Amino acid sequence: MARRAKTPASFDAELAQLPPELRWREWMGRVEAVIFASPTPVTREALARVVGRDCNLDLIIDDIRAELAGRPYELVAVAGGWQHRTRRSFTDAIQLATGLGTSDPKPLSQAEALVLLCIGYFQPITRGELGKFFGKEISRDVIGHLRGLGFIATGPRSPQPGAPYTYVTTREFLSHFGLDTLRDLPDMEALEDAGLLSKDRLLAGEFPLAFMEGDGDEDVREMDDSELDPLSEAPD
Repeated sequence: MARRAKTPASFDAELAQLPPELRWREWMGRVEAVIFASPTPVTREALARVVGRDCNLDLIIDDIRAELAGRPYELVAVAGGWQHRTRRSFTDAIQLATGLGTSDPKPLSQAEALVLLCIGYFQPITRGELGKFFGKEISRDVIGHLRGLGFIATGPRSPQPGAPYTYVTTREFLSHFGLDTLRDLPDMEALEDAGLLSKDRLLAGEFPLAFMEGDGDEDVREMDDSELDPLSEAPD
């Protein structure tokens, strides 16, 4: 369990002695400084500790975003908090100058990406249920790799016989794929319209044939990047 930092006795969150405009500017500065200094998304709860009780954090965030318009980085809502991230339009320049972003630090095979996609949409879900979707057993190595990357975690036990563990996605999953909440996952109907996913067939235990090919160790046919777009790469 993360330890909450103590607020210094001398820290004045309210700033009641300042005129309203200066107070607002100071709150904006504090919020942006905290987000800028943090390597991970900063939650509303954390930001609330550095501003007054009557401060509207959503309006603060809106004003910071307005000031960042035209800058090469922006303030994004991700994984239940806020984080500074460079704009996608500068990806090529960053890669050319620094080499950063030329490869995904947490690469997924096509099979792993599809398993993660199913967990994202149908969590909490057991390994056995995933196997029914794909028509074959999902290896413990696949689950172990997704756990090792921090994308999934053990969820509650299933009410099925034997009470197997279920799997759920994590905040790291949201952060890596630039999602604020699971509601930001691509719309199921849009994926169905694109022929990438069929909810009805998945729930019936029939994984779409477009994803499958042959037997043996090959779990997923070759697909181009556009077909795996929902989970193919992390944002900059």
